Order: sequence, then C-alpha cells, then structure tokens
Amino acid sequence: MSAAAVLLAVGLALTPSAAAPMTLTSGHVDVLDVDYASGGLSLTVNDGTGGTEVERDPADVVLSVPAAAKVTVPSGAAWSFLGGAGETAWVLPQASTAGLLWAGWNTLEIPSGVLQGNSVTVKLSSVSGPGAVSVYTVSAGTPTKLYDSGDGLPDSRTVARNVHAHANWGFTRAGTYTVAFEVTGKLAGTGATVTTGAKAFTFTVLP
Repeated sequence: MSAAAVLLAVGLALTPSAAAPMTLTSGHVDVLDVDYASGGLSLTVNDGTGGTEVERDPADVVLSVPAAAKVTVPSGAAWSFLGGAGETAWVLPQASTAGLLWAGWNTLEIPSGVLQGNSVTVKLSSVSGPGAVSVYTVSAGTPTKLYDSGDGLPDSRTVARNVHAHANWGFTRAGTYTVAFEVTGKLAGTGATVTTGAKAFTFTVLP
C-alpha cells in the first residue's frame, strides 16, 4: 500500500461518524422553540424530557408517537380531519399524559418591542409521510384546527411573543413523517423580514 493510501485510510478511520438522532419518547417538549438574538430568529426543539431543558437542532431529534397514542376517531364532521368515525388515529394530547410526549411551542425568548406587532408568523409549509398531520385544540368536545395538512398547505398562524402553549398533534397513519415549519417576523425598527427558514421535524408514528 502506498504512503498516500495509508494516510487516506488512517484519515477515514479517524473521521467521526454522524451521531444518530436522539429519539424523544415522553415528557415535555416544545417542538417549536422560537428565539430571537442578534437581529434574527431561530427555531429549535426545546427538550425538557430529561428534566433539564436542552435546545436541540430539529435535524438531531426524532419525536416518537407510540401505540399508546392511538385513539378512536369520534363521529361528526368536525373530527373528519383525523379520519372516518371509528377509525384509528394517533394523538399526542394537549394535556400532559404519562408515557407520551407533551408537545407544544414557545416564543418566550423574543423580547418585547423588537418585532412588529410583538408577534411572529408560524407556517406549516409541508408534510411528507403516509397520512395527514394536524395540530388542534379541543373545547367543550369540539376541535379547533390550528394546522391541517389534509386540507392543503401551507397553513399559517400569528403567534404573540412570550407565549408557551400546548395542543393536540394528530396523525392519521403509522409511519415516518417529515414536517416542515418556518417562522417569520418583521423587525420593528426597519420593517425588514427575518426568518428561521424552513426546518424539518421528524415524527415516527408506531403501529
């Protein structure tokens, strides 16, 4: 073997392999953690599943939706975004539930006055996977959809700064989903648009 080949082989052996994504299975997680710093916005996963909160790159995280998240779709047209009445859907619930992720979002680290309207626009831009993805709340037994890939995308909502909220995250089929969100705002001082760019989040829904 030539000296060059030996050096190449040694170099390859010493090159660290990419770390496998961390799978989050239960506990508190802000899927969308929106921060502002140095004139820009960032979008990370705020992982609180271990007790101490850690901000993680969405590319480094897999969000698990286990079989325990299965629900039976209620009757009524208002629930049709989850499937037909009596069918199975998978839901990470709005309330903290043992054994499941308690998934939400926050804009707590956006200071007052830096963005027009003290708010951002959170856009669900695309979903790739075996079924539809929805984010919704329920009041008095009636669902209100915040996002729903089943009726077309993109979906956008205005979210105020200093918000920490949770909702139900629904999936209509088992499998792996890639869900892309983007957050934008306008600087109060200049009117310039700032954006996180589209960030992809991976959910694995287990049968």
